[in-house]
Amino acid sequence: MEIRLGSLVRDAKEARGTVVVTDVFRAFTTAAIAFHRGAREIVLVAEVAEALALHRQGVGDVLMGEDDGKRPEGFDFGNSPYELSRADVTGKVIIQSTRAGTVGVAAAGNAETIYLGSFVVAGATVKAILGDDPPVVSIMAMGDQGRVRSDEDEQFGLYLRNRLEGRLPDIASLRSLIMSGGATQKFFDPAQPQYHPKDVELALQVDRFPFAMKVSRQDGMLVARRHLVR
Repeated sequence: MEIRLGSLVRDAKEARGTVVVTDVFRAFTTAAIAFHRGAREIVLVAEVAEALALHRQGVGDVLMGEDDGKRPEGFDFGNSPYELSRADVTGKVIIQSTRAGTVGVAAAGNAETIYLGSFVVAGATVKAILGDDPPVVSIMAMGDQGRVRSDEDEQFGLYLRNRLEGRLPDIASLRSLIMSGGATQKFFDPAQPQYHPKDVELALQVDRFPFAMKVSRQDGMLVARRHLVR
């Protein structure tokens, strides 16, 4: 198994094989918690306007996401793990649009298989990939707002590679690196209330959930579902 690491949209466009699109802060932590809270599936789109248009056409029950960290007008939920941890979305189909994670999924048009990557589903994602045994795995760190690399996504890529290769990195050291990262600081800035401190706490709960999040192409849409791994 060849494991490739990449960053941002430019690399996601070139990614091949099984692609893990990573957005720790916050899209794919939020998505995992939405599944934990009962969501049936998540339709992933790159743009807010596309999400709203699909919803007007009768696709999905609720809208979830962000634009520059904030909940867009007309959306039911922002892109906050903490907010979704208190929501009841049992049986709902969610449309999600963010400025990093879902953009990366949309960009990964050459992927054979796509998984959504975050620490809360890391172990299950590793099991799923090892079960598939693909020749190439591409781990794409989508970064801060999809514009610059961020410590949490880059570190997750290294962490996932290590686990795929049979090593278990020290979680305390990993958390320390991420907590000191520049992208983390906005969650503790009172001037940016759209970023909740508890989002960080939730995003760094390694292996919290026993499922991976696998994406399929369905009726021209990218749809994520829980993928239970035994």
